[in-house]
Formats: sequence, structure tokens, C-alpha cells
Amino acid sequence: MNRSMIERAVRDSFVKLYPRTQAENPVMFLVYLSAIAVTVLWIIGLFGWQDASSGYTLAVALILWFTCLFANFAEAIAEGRGKAQADSLRKAKKDIEANRIESVETLEQVTPISSTELHAGDLVVVKAGEMIPADGDVVYGAASVDESAITGESAPVIREAGGDRCAVTGGTTVLSDVIVVSVTAEPGKGFLDKMIAMVEGAARKKTPNEIALQIFLIALTVIFVLVVIALYCYSAFASREKGMANPASITTLLALLVCLAPTTIGALLSAIGIAGMSRLNQENVLAMSGRAIEAAGDVDVLLLDKTGTITLGNRQAAAFFPVKGVSERDLAHAAVLSSLADETPEGRSVLQLAREQFGIDLSPEPAMEFIPFTAATRMSGVSYGDQTIRKGAADSVRSFALRQGVPWPEDCDAIVEDIAKSGGTPLVVLRNDRILGVIHLKDIIKQGVQEKFADMRKMGIRTIMITGDNPLTAAAIAAEAGVDDFLAEATPQGKLDMIRDYQEKGHLVAMTGDGTNDAPALAQADVAVAMNTGTQAAKEAGNMVDLDSSPTKLIQIVKIGKQLLMTRGALTTFSIANDAAKYFAIIPVLFTAIYPGLEVLNIMHLHSAESAILSAVIFNALIIIALIPLALKGVKYRELPADRLLARNLLLYGCGGIVTPFVCIKLIDMVISLWI
Repeated sequence: MNRSMIERAVRDSFVKLYPRTQAENPVMFLVYLSAIAVTVLWIIGLFGWQDASSGYTLAVALILWFTCLFANFAEAIAEGRGKAQADSLRKAKKDIEANRIESVETLEQVTPISSTELHAGDLVVVKAGEMIPADGDVVYGAASVDESAITGESAPVIREAGGDRCAVTGGTTVLSDVIVVSVTAEPGKGFLDKMIAMVEGAARKKTPNEIALQIFLIALTVIFVLVVIALYCYSAFASREKGMANPASITTLLALLVCLAPTTIGALLSAIGIAGMSRLNQENVLAMSGRAIEAAGDVDVLLLDKTGTITLGNRQAAAFFPVKGVSERDLAHAAVLSSLADETPEGRSVLQLAREQFGIDLSPEPAMEFIPFTAATRMSGVSYGDQTIRKGAADSVRSFALRQGVPWPEDCDAIVEDIAKSGGTPLVVLRNDRILGVIHLKDIIKQGVQEKFADMRKMGIRTIMITGDNPLTAAAIAAEAGVDDFLAEATPQGKLDMIRDYQEKGHLVAMTGDGTNDAPALAQADVAVAMNTGTQAAKEAGNMVDLDSSPTKLIQIVKIGKQLLMTRGALTTFSIANDAAKYFAIIPVLFTAIYPGLEVLNIMHLHSAESAILSAVIFNALIIIALIPLALKGVKYRELPADRLLARNLLLYGCGGIVTPFVCIKLIDMVISLWI
């Protein structure tokens, strides 16, 4: 939080005093009307009629205005972080010249046009060094694209036609090659426009939970209005019966009303919601609605892709298993030869394992003819001299061996089955007329995921791994990672059916996806996080977009959602307890003049009724400022079951809300009494 942000928040605090803006928050609107009423009473008092002493009335009026300003400041400072991010995004959103074409076949026949005049379906050609003018899909070519203006990630990404990585965003820059983009967004409705609106708070709508809480706060406020009216009528009657002045002036009762109304949570409610969205934005996740964040807090089922989320995504060679009659070193030597031209992470890991275990470190020779891996053969290898070496999937190598008349060892099947059962991938190695053995490729579980899933389990969240692996491999990886369940050989329909099944049982489901085939499941999920690198269909189906395209972000999103709900609940508890404490602190001293016996309830020994009211309204204003950091940062997140979290927060913030007013009001009263 820098100086310019604070200065802008202070300015916005005064701008938000506009009546229509204040009316959006009914609880604080009551404070606003009370401030106006007390100010009018003070002005009238200057001309003769006084409801209470002029100095006391002015002090109450000023404090009530400060209460309104502090509430506005809380909201403005929460919005400030979003506005700062929106300002940086606006710099990336420029009106640039686009080169529109009629078709891919007429690349050279371009028509210069402003990016603001492009419509969905238009084709534009973008060359190296040029900025992509609008959101769209690459329909021709492939290029390296700099997306740092949006994601903050300096490393360029590849965007190409015909795949799940074809979506591009307006405002990003092409670094190499030439691509043709089919525009998918109308002017002013692009991804960057949505981002600016969301982070700025302009597109933020109150969530159902927030609306429900506000209705509850309004109901409490109405009750306290009736209580204060009853107190005024009763004090007027009782003081007249005793032949004395009414100790409860209109100024005092308006101040009492503000103290008793749930102004603390009323002032901070909007800031809590905006800050929750801001924390999500800081994680480089764009939420399309506040409802999605709240739903994340209530999620109890997580669907997680295996690759990239649970495992590193690159399988690593873990061991060499030779068949009978073959040494492990011979197997490793042949495996290295077959992997010399294999630039995949798996191929590099074979070389590293052989180097570490046997010191084998070979280099390609000119006479070697390398056989590349293809999806059709599912094998790779090398031929040189009289040597023919192949490495690949067990069934593919078996078929090749049978065609070549190479016998298949009995113990090879047992090794392959054991590796598959353990969650690994077996690669069989053949040299000339003999099967040498099997390489064990292992999906490496990410460090710390077991602990994360254990934390999820403590919170009552069920984790489900989604994978295309066979059931045996999936079961082994699921057991090692510590997930609760898995869906093997997953298909788009299988994911959709699983989500619907859990939802029918009353669960809230979250999942991530990046491809067009994920769109149906994303649209069905309660919290759907689409990867920024994914297709436009996936982004439109999801209610959140992860700009970093990190599947593990889903766990962090759930934590932020839960933190938002915890913060709102904790501060609501504190506010209600706070109001109850102020009631018992003020009422006894206020009516002691009528009923001296109430002095025994004045346990804080406040100086007078006026000092008690002033102390209460000052505390009421200052507590808003004091709680702004907590509203913005959020209550500290702990991986505990919901019932334990509720009990802990009720104890901590409930007791804190009762004790804090007594202590602070007494201290303020001691200071005020020095001047009265």
C-alpha cells in the first residue's frame, strides 16, 4: 500500500459522501442521515433552540461524519489495489492498427483498420513485432507470444492453430513468425476489458451470501431504531413524572443509535468482498463473479488433473529391470544408445540414470541412424553397423519382436505388469534378436502434495484425481499422492457425469480445464478455473481464469474463498458482540439521573452521560479504521474442520468484541473527562 493509493482513497472517501452512493449501504446510510440530523440540530442551536449543549452536539456531529468517512475509506482502500492493477492493464489496452484479410489464402491483401472496429469473425494477420489487436483464436500458423502485459510472466508462450493452445488475447505481442487470428470478441467486450472491470470493482455484484447478511444487518438496525424510539419515549415520560429534564436528548439518542447499529461490519462488508477479489487477482486469477469466490469457500469436492497438478508432468526413468541372462549394465547401455537423439524429458532422464548408476556417458556417432518416436509406432531407437536397438511401449515392442521373429521372454510380462501396478510406465528395450529388459518410467509426485491433500481432508474436502491412465496406474499414483478417489481413462462425458453425480448428492464441485473438451464439465462445475493458455471455449465456460495457467492454483483459490467467508463471519461476530457490549456500557450511565440505582451497573465508572456517549461514538469510528487491515488481509487461514473453525472464531472474535469496547471506551472516557 503506497502513498498515492492512500491519497486516492482519502479523496474517494469524500466523493463517496454523495447521497446515492451512501444509500447503497443501508446501515451506513443510517449513520449518514444521523450525521446530517445532528449537524442540523447544531446549526439550529446557534440561533437559540438547543437540543443539547452546542459543543457536545458539534462533537457528536463531527464524529458521525468521521464514521462515514472511515467507512468510505475502508471501501476505497480496498478498491485502490484493484484500480492500481486496472491502470496498468489500461496501458496494455491500446487502439492499434490491425491488418484485416478476407481469407487465409489472401495473406498479402490486407486492409488496415482500427482495432476498435473489429468484430467477431474478422480475420487479421499479425507479424513478428506487432501487437494482437483483439481476442481470438489462431487459425493459421504458429508464433511465440509475449503475454507479460497480462500475466506478468516474462517467458513467451507458443500459440498455434488447431490445438488447445490457439487462444490469444488482445494487447499481447507476437515475437516471431506470422499468425492469422479469427476475432472472437466484440469491441469493448474483450478479455482485457473484462479484467479491467473486474479488478476495478466496477463489475462486482453483491453475492447471495452478502445480500443475505446485509438483510440481516438491516433487520438488526430496524430493531435498534425501534429500541431507541422506545427509550426516548420512556425517558421523556419518566423524567416528566419526576419533574426533571429529559437526559436523553435527540443528539444523544441518535449517537446511541449509531453505536448500537451494526456499523462495524456494515462499514467493512463491501471492503471484505473487494479485498477477497483483490487477493485472487494478486494470485493472477481473474474471477468473473464474486459468487465464484464464495462458492470456492464452500467447495467440498476438488477434481484435479494428474499431470502438472499432482505429478510434475514429465515422467522420469527410475530403474532398469533386465530379463534373465542379461546384466543391468547391458540393458542400460542399450537404453542410452536408443535415447541419444531423444530430446524429451523422458529420454534425457534415461541418460541421466545410466550416467549416475553405471557411469555410461556416450555421444552420437555419424554412422548412427536414429529412429524417431511416432504416435503410430510408439517406439524409437537407433541402427548402426550390425546393431538394431528399439525402445518403446510394451505392446508395440512385442508386435515388432514377433514380426522380426524375436522370442519374447516369459519374465518380461511380469516386469511390465509390476511396473504398471506401481503406477509407472514400462518401456521395453530390444537389441537385435533379443529382449534385454524394461525401463521403469515413473510419474514423479510433486513435493508437498501429500501434505496439501491431508490439509484438504482436514477441512472436509474430498480430492479426486482425473487421469487418462489405465485404472491400475491411476490407483497406484492416487495411493502415493494421497487423494481420496480417482477417475481413470477419463473422457469429457465421464468428467461431466462425475460432477453431476456429486452435485445431485448436495456437494459443491471445483475443477480446472484448458481444452474445448473440458468446456462441458467446466460449465457444470460450481467453481470452474480455465487456464489462460487454453481455448476460448474453456475460458467462456469457466467462471475463473488462471492467468498463470497453473493447475495447482485451484487449491489456493479454495483457500482464498474460505478465507473470505471466515473474515466476513469473524468480523460479523465481532461487530454484533461489540454492539451488545456498547449497549451495556452506555445505558446504565445514561439513565442514572432518572434511576440512581442504575449506578451499580456503571461498572466502568464513566464520568458522565455525555462523556459516555462521546467515548462510545469515538470508539465506534476508530474501530472501523483499526479493523481495515484485517478486512483487507483476511483472517489467518487454518486447515481445520468447519465446526472447529467456527468455534475458534466465535471464541476469539466474540470475546474480543465484548471485551474491547469496555477497555477502549473507559480509556477514551478518562481522556475526555480531563476536558469536561
